[in-house]
Amino acid sequence: MESNRFERGMRVRREVLGDAHVDATASQTTALDADFQTFITEAAWGSVWARAGLDRSTRSLVTIAILAALGRRDELEMHLKASHNTGVEPVALTETLFHVAVYAGVPAAHSAFKLAKAEYPDSGGTDQP
Repeated sequence: MESNRFERGMRVRREVLGDAHVDATASQTTALDADFQTFITEAAWGSVWARAGLDRSTRSLVTIAILAALGRRDELEMHLKASHNTGVEPVALTETLFHVAVYAGVPAAHSAFKLAKAEYPDSGGTDQP
């Protein structure tokens, strides 16, 4: 079962983050973090991201909101890049970051919008009031 979860996790991780990112991470893995890489592949990608209850776009937006709220810039940047692979529409990202502003604070959302604009440079605004 453990091997299946790792294999499923690696498949999902590659689909979401892309082969280049996963290969780069693997090439930088050392004895210090090898067990950790296995853990996140099995737990985050093979268990949570592989669940059927939410589609990938929704999971991506939830992840982005949490990372923005917590101020985890590196991971947020990675998941903003990955959001193209999960089908996140710019308007959905904008609306998600508005939620971050209300529930986690304007500075957190402002920082996230700055990163999002770098990832979605040609996106226009919404028709919302």
